Amino acid sequence: MGWAAVGEISIITTAEQERGKKNPPPERVSCYIPFLMRLLILPALWLAVCPLLSGKDKPEAPKTPLSSVSALTQASRPSIVTVTQFGRGGGQDALGTGFVIDKDGLIVTNLHVIGNARRLEVELSDGSKHEVTEVHATDADLDLAVLRIAKKDLQPLTIGDSDKVEQGQDVVAIGHPQGLQFSVVEGVVSAMREVEGHPMIQVAIPIEEGNSGGPLMDRQGRVQGVLTLKSAVTNNLGFARPINALRPLLEKPNPVPMKRWLTIGRLDPRAWEPLFNGRWTQHAGVIHANEQGQGLGMRTLCLNKEETPGLPFEVSVMVKLDDESGAAGLAFCSDGKDQHYGFYPSAGKMRLTRFNGPDVFSWTVLAEVSTPAYQQGTWNRLRVRVDEARIQCYVNDTLVTELEDNVLRGGSVGLCKFRVPGAQFKRFHLGETAPQKAVPAQLAKELEAELDKYLGDSVQRDSTMKKLLTEPVAAKHLLESRAKELEEQAASLRELQKVMHRQSVGQEITALLRRPGDQTELLKAALLVARHDNPDVEIEPYLRGVDRMVDELKNDAAIKSKSTSKAANRLVDYLFKENGFHGSRNDAIDDPSNSYLNEVLDDREGIPLTLSIVYLELARRLGLQDIHGVSLPGRFMVAYEESVPAEAESKETPGKEAAKKSEAATPPARETKRQVYLDLFDGGKTLTSVEAEQLIVQSTGSEVEERHREPATPRAMILRLLHNLTSFSKKPEQAMPYLDLILTVEPESHGDRLQRSLIRARTGDREGARTDLKHLLDAEPEGYDLGKISALYESL
Repeated sequence: MGWAAVGEISIITTAEQERGKKNPPPERVSCYIPFLMRLLILPALWLAVCPLLSGKDKPEAPKTPLSSVSALTQASRPSIVTVTQFGRGGGQDALGTGFVIDKDGLIVTNLHVIGNARRLEVELSDGSKHEVTEVHATDADLDLAVLRIAKKDLQPLTIGDSDKVEQGQDVVAIGHPQGLQFSVVEGVVSAMREVEGHPMIQVAIPIEEGNSGGPLMDRQGRVQGVLTLKSAVTNNLGFARPINALRPLLEKPNPVPMKRWLTIGRLDPRAWEPLFNGRWTQHAGVIHANEQGQGLGMRTLCLNKEETPGLPFEVSVMVKLDDESGAAGLAFCSDGKDQHYGFYPSAGKMRLTRFNGPDVFSWTVLAEVSTPAYQQGTWNRLRVRVDEARIQCYVNDTLVTELEDNVLRGGSVGLCKFRVPGAQFKRFHLGETAPQKAVPAQLAKELEAELDKYLGDSVQRDSTMKKLLTEPVAAKHLLESRAKELEEQAASLRELQKVMHRQSVGQEITALLRRPGDQTELLKAALLVARHDNPDVEIEPYLRGVDRMVDELKNDAAIKSKSTSKAANRLVDYLFKENGFHGSRNDAIDDPSNSYLNEVLDDREGIPLTLSIVYLELARRLGLQDIHGVSLPGRFMVAYEESVPAEAESKETPGKEAAKKSEAATPPARETKRQVYLDLFDGGKTLTSVEAEQLIVQSTGSEVEERHREPATPRAMILRLLHNLTSFSKKPEQAMPYLDLILTVEPESHGDRLQRSLIRARTGDREGARTDLKHLLDAEPEGYDLGKISALYESL
């Protein structure tokens, strides 16, 4: 079914409208929700969540201010803790503040205090130290974390209501600035600000390293915020995250056991070996090198464990310096200790160095070259070719140095970083030859000719230059006009590049979805949807990450048990209890990040559909063929069948189905199959078919039909993902790229084609609108008023 609205025109028939009212399609969502409907929905949602925020759930607090800051400090001191993060070598990497919010061991702090994949320790006010046993909840956007320790009978602080904080209100902060424990400072709320899209409490209080994660309290001793940011403008100004932002984390935590937390962001030890300390982590396919190494020159290496090919060989990587005062690049011919070559940018120049030992006297700078090929402040591709006698070094496929030096050969290759500033690496490649971006001359010539056609005839500047110089005033106006024209052409080329990228991705997705369902790489198709919007998304690192998950699970007893129920529940535990995956909190469900599978895997947060895609991909790779997706209206779920006694099944069958069974002539079987649903948005909660359908009716008002109970195909899931993104678009024209992609995957989706034609008409693309309308007229789909479509076609 499709819908449309241009002026007073109604495209669909009355009968089709009635069918639509009775059975709203689960896959189709309007490009925009009318403003009035938003006004009606929001109060309803507020009333639904009000009980969660009611005073009944909050500890009672003193109604009058404590006698002094000193009294408040003494009262809260037992609840203030020190949070220490330890590095790979066992030394302290970071220190921050935290505070107790639950007597059974829950501690609040900032996420940046605990980092990733680091051992954590909490020191209580009595000096006792406790290992963190679980990271109970995290939110990267809000920079909040809740930790758990095994200690019981702690003294929690009282949580306030930050919505009631007023400008000019007296507040007190307690923390450990610069490691000075239990420092107290009094100030006022100077303003309420929005920082990076989130509300913050601006306080006239100095915040230093070590204060992060500490409580901001009012004079009644209630926590109103979590100290988070220091002002970059003045020393006596800081920002605290409002404490109400913590409530969704407590209501819907994503607990990760410490043994699993220590693996988040860690480089795969089967592929990489860090040397000389430093901190090497991986996120979204990008390797991050931070902190100074222990080698001379603050050198740190990260060697790849892949066997180096025989001579000649090439190694390449994309590198980006966090600051040009740093240095980072390729290491090769390494003995795994102090000897290796290095090719890297340093102080704006490209340097090739031979490191013969641990001290500076054993280092030899073989070449140092200034080259326009190196672009400061962005990604650069470094490539090195090594043969028996020569070394050739390239930057962005431009040869910048070539020399004969064969002192070091063999060994390992990898990455290197020097000094304090960090660096980022991606697209590491080792082989006999490295892939090159250079376009072959003949192909470049052909493409240039096509681009010339696209832009139109070029102006013969040289033939007119003399005349321009004789008429400078006229020339100025002419050049300004020409510059504007070139800018428009450049914008046109950029738009062409964007469209070309999207169409290329659409072709890849379509090719994947042509495969049989059990052979379709669903996760890869969903990742391509993310790349459709962000060309920088790297697919392979995420596929390798899922490969590692499969390796962890493939020999698990429950997975190998041949019991679908045991295997399905094991996957739930693995994702939601051990790895911290969780459904989106608050109103973030319509945030596109939760529909991009790369961000879902990075942040372990998603909507029902994207969490299901991760789950189903693991099930597919583990050979669990009886688990499938179910496209219920408004809530995608995962399901499988289990055998139960027939009597038990009849008790859980909806009334109409039960009546049909009672009329059956054949007696009931001794065992029957029952559909079991997993609501992954609710942490993998197990539901019967009755419970699942009741949830849908209560939350959406839609009845579940037989077609909704059928296993969802990979194509249907990708189309539902695209329809979600369409509905999340703030303006109709922002939905156009998704409609284009939907129609690439499913050309006969008539409702989407009608929708696209109307948006094209609104945005001035009359020819595109006519093309879509002509397609509909030729297809003659049922349920559409072809007369009105024809009239609209003729009007354009």
